[in-house]
Amino acid sequence: MTIVCNGAEREVESRTLAEVLRELGYEATGVATAVNGRFVPARQRETVLLSAGDALEVVAPRQGG
Repeated sequence: MTIVCNGAEREVESRTLAEVLRELGYEATGVATAVNGRFVPARQRETVLLSAGDALEVVAPRQGG
């Protein structure tokens, strides 16, 4: 299915947010996520199902000042 991840269309096979993050290579990093503008805590990612056209935002923390 096609979703929008950080503003770019991406084709994914997975259905849950946790699976999509792994598929897109985010499994080893600590990230914040939102689906369709709503924050999704890490503990809920296994239960959040994505649908075609959903907008996923993935933000990684940065160091600096």
